[in-house]
Amino acid sequence: MAHLQDRRPAFTEPTEPGPTKDDGQDDSAALIDTVTQAGRERTPLRIVGGDTKAFLGRRVDATKTLDLNRHAGIVHYDPVELIATARAGTRLAHLEQVLGESQQRLAFEPPHFGGGATVGGMVAAGLSGPRRPWAGSVRDFVLGVRVITAEGKHLRFGGEVMKNVAGYDLSRLMVGAQGTLGVMTEVSFKVLPAPVANAWLRLSLSFEDARQRLIEWSRLPLPITGAAFEAGTLHLRLEGGEGSVESTRRQIGGDAESADFWNDLREHQLPFFHHDDPRPLWRLSLPARARLPALDGDWLIDWGGVQPWLRSDESPTHIQEATAAIGGHATRYTPSDDNVSPHPPLTAVLDKYHRRLKARLDPNGLFNPGRLYADW
Repeated sequence: MAHLQDRRPAFTEPTEPGPTKDDGQDDSAALIDTVTQAGRERTPLRIVGGDTKAFLGRRVDATKTLDLNRHAGIVHYDPVELIATARAGTRLAHLEQVLGESQQRLAFEPPHFGGGATVGGMVAAGLSGPRRPWAGSVRDFVLGVRVITAEGKHLRFGGEVMKNVAGYDLSRLMVGAQGTLGVMTEVSFKVLPAPVANAWLRLSLSFEDARQRLIEWSRLPLPITGAAFEAGTLHLRLEGGEGSVESTRRQIGGDAESADFWNDLREHQLPFFHHDDPRPLWRLSLPARARLPALDGDWLIDWGGVQPWLRSDESPTHIQEATAAIGGHATRYTPSDDNVSPHPPLTAVLDKYHRRLKARLDPNGLFNPGRLYADW
């Protein structure tokens, strides 16, 4: 897909000249004690933050809860160095507010799914918003983490610089692991300046016409940072310098629309996502420029085509097999009554490495057992 034309003049300078710090509350000692006791007693733990993404994955097979909400606060934020470090229980909305005061943001546009969303939950879920193909994923912006291990040790992995480390890069592995590898207590991020200009457009097109235009635009240095298609309408978002955004807006045409569409898409507040639809909701991940699998249902297509959402009564096996046949994978978002795994089955090689990693970092199965797969 297209990239921003020129990042240097397209963004404002931070207004805060130096680092800021909000100590909040450090609850790490109590968390370590709880994990240590759980390890001694072999008691599995359900790790909880804001619980806004509890619907992801399977039900956790644990009776004791480890609540990270009290462990909150922005430990360090330097707008000049584009670095922020926050404790896991920090409200995501609070972090974004602080960044916004310096005209900066989390470029991967994480969904909240509720006012209680936390920094730790954001990283554990690993979800990125509509800007993902153009800006990068959560994993791309995580610089380091602090983690309480199964032995009750409070260790730091990575740091506030981008560098390679020996052994497991646990700071990246924690992203999307849904709390199954350890208790994440602190995260350091790279942040980016917000754009100085925006435009939101809608064009009435068939899906094939929209797909072809997106392919053509991907060859040009256009400031596109969002492309979604639903029900005969292609929605586009432009972000960057004033001249770049304005010239692209004239080139593409279409009608202006509100930024509300992109907020509602990120937060699953569009009518397509309404919970009164009894059909399961599936999230598909496809190779770039791949065509949609032949599946019955209603579609909303995000990320310029590589992340389609599907409402369908087709069997889970058929959806996963049809998606895998074109090089993608499908994950069920709607919780299953029988607690069947929503994730596609792993290949033998991936399963082996996942099990080795879990056995190395959580040999007694303390952390969110069963969240990803039943026998983990």
